This record gives sequence, C-alpha cells and structure tokens, in this order.
Amino acid sequence: MKVKVDKEACIGCGMCIDICPKVFEYDDEGKSVCKLEEIPDDLSEKVNESADVCPVSAISID
Repeated sequence: MKVKVDKEACIGCGMCIDICPKVFEYDDEGKSVCKLEEIPDDLSEKVNESADVCPVSAISID
C-alpha cells in the first residue's frame, strides 16, 4: 500500500495525524505529509480511516 497527500488540496486540519501519527506528520508549511513510502499491513486500517475522514479528500491510496 502506498499513500500520497496532495499538498495543494491539504488544509492542514491534522485529522490524519491524529488518527495515524505513525504515517502522517506536518511539514514546514503546516500541511500533512506521509512519513513512509510503503505502509505496513498493520497500519492500513488507520490509513484508510484517515483518507475517509479527510475533509478535502487530499489523501490517495494505491
């Protein structure tokens, strides 16, 4: 599983970071970024939840 955050769309609300801090963090601009290139299976449920709750649909999963 791979995850990408669209920095243009991200509003920096932090919901993804609250749900899955092992995968998401803030960058220098206060926007979310993915810390991992490959998401381990044990975090996939939290990553999917993060994508589902993103208010601007900035998280994409491959």
